Amino acid sequence: MKKALLVVDYTVDFVAEDGLLTCGLPGQKLEQAITTLTKDFLAQGDAVFFINDLHEEGDTFHPEHKLFPPHNIRGTAGRNMYGALHDIYQANPAIIWLDKTRYSAFAGTNLFMLLRERDIETLHIVGVCTDICILHTCIDAYNLGYTTFVHEAGVASFNEQAHDFALAHIKNSLGFTII
Repeated sequence: MKKALLVVDYTVDFVAEDGLLTCGLPGQKLEQAITTLTKDFLAQGDAVFFINDLHEEGDTFHPEHKLFPPHNIRGTAGRNMYGALHDIYQANPAIIWLDKTRYSAFAGTNLFMLLRERDIETLHIVGVCTDICILHTCIDAYNLGYTTFVHEAGVASFNEQAHDFALAHIKNSLGFTII
């Protein structure tokens, strides 16, 4: 059974201390786990996707405009992968980068088609924020019938209560495995 690693929103703006919408230390603590998983998936020849938020400067029509400060703006360093993943991405053309403009990695992207083309049936998901983009990606993965694993050491949020709720929902309501 073919598998893929989805690294969702692990960017400077979401993780770095000075990121524009950072989850801070909880997100920074994920770096080693996500880096190790990324290297392992690449070494095994499995698909690796870096799926990251994309916003346009001054876009007042995007629904997040009223919810969050501007972040992950096209052309800014805030969209770079955080930490070691930036260099790993630069050195590995096999990593597939996708831009997304909604919470779910599936919404408005060609992720489903790319997974189908590669006969991928199993997803491993890491990134931030557990209660927002990770949860919405998991719900879409559930609706599309994917076997899905969420790596607890690879997900975080700026809201610990919401993080815990999301992991419980992913496990108990979607039936996914939390590793």
